[in-house]
Amino acid sequence: MNFLAVLFLLAGFFFILVGTVGVLRMPDFFTRMHAVGKCDTLGILLCLVGLMIYEGASLTSLKLLYIWVFLLMASPTATHVFCRAAVRSGLKPWTRTEGQG
Repeated sequence: MNFLAVLFLLAGFFFILVGTVGVLRMPDFFTRMHAVGKCDTLGILLCLVGLMIYEGASLTSLKLLYIWVFLLMASPTATHVFCRAAVRSGLKPWTRTEGQG
């Protein structure tokens, strides 16, 4: 069981790392939010599943499940709200012609 928990934790940390690299490499706000929204959500959820497997059937696992459900709803919603606010404030998405000086 510990091997499976470590596997989920490592997969989660990998996705969090990929999301971080995406934030550093992407050209504008919208693509950065896409990288964060996808990778961060999946990475945290995989880490929580790994912790639930490690903990076994207990009250702590139930609390981690509640956190998992909350993050599953809150993280994509927050990403959508930030992007919608950026569009409403007039921020234009990056296009390839802008980057080709």
